[in-house]
Amino acid sequence: MGAVCEAYREAVRLQEEGTHVVSSDEKAGIQALERNAPTLPMKPGFVERREFEYTRHGTLALLAHFEVATGRVLSPTIGLTRTEADWVAHFERLLDTDPEGGWLFVVDQLNTHVSEGMVRLVAKRCGIDEPLGEKGQEGILRSMETRKTFLSDPCHRIRFVFTPKHCSWLNQIECWFGILVRRVLKRGSFASLEELKVRLEQFIDYFNRTLAKPFRWTFRDKPLHV
Repeated sequence: MGAVCEAYREAVRLQEEGTHVVSSDEKAGIQALERNAPTLPMKPGFVERREFEYTRHGTLALLAHFEVATGRVLSPTIGLTRTEADWVAHFERLLDTDPEGGWLFVVDQLNTHVSEGMVRLVAKRCGIDEPLGEKGQEGILRSMETRKTFLSDPCHRIRFVFTPKHCSWLNQIECWFGILVRRVLKRGSFASLEELKVRLEQFIDYFNRTLAKPFRWTFRDKPLHV
């Protein structure tokens, strides 16, 4: 917790020195639900009335980065899956926006976040030539713990800070996902996956242009209870 909160506290200073502090995660299973009847708007004497029956049109996964110092959502990926390959490609797109910059990512400990693909990506981008070993056998790739140690190395230009297990609330991108749910998904009606994707992209663009600002992070990594 202390490492995560320190990253948030230092985000502005690090940004000025050329290091981006980014909170990253995915929101899977975003349903394209189409209401079976139009919503009836409010009028004098009546609340808004929304149809409770709906038709399902499938689900999408949103992979997103939240830049802590600016409050902007960077290089989102919207697709049908959230595999290891999707996650690695998602990070490659963001790193390409500043190939020589420093990057500090706050992520949880999902297996795709501590994968062989992520280790190989960081080693390639940081110019690390040492042998990585073999997954399940030896070296850096041997286990989740060895991979996590490598990805967390403070000597790397690209490094990760992992939230403790069962502490997803420490990840600021989860706060932004809450905004997305309240403003777009909770009351939305989407006739297709394509319509849902377009609405997500439009909201992210609108958010970055008009609403983005850093969260006021007040938790000081002290115990919440005794």
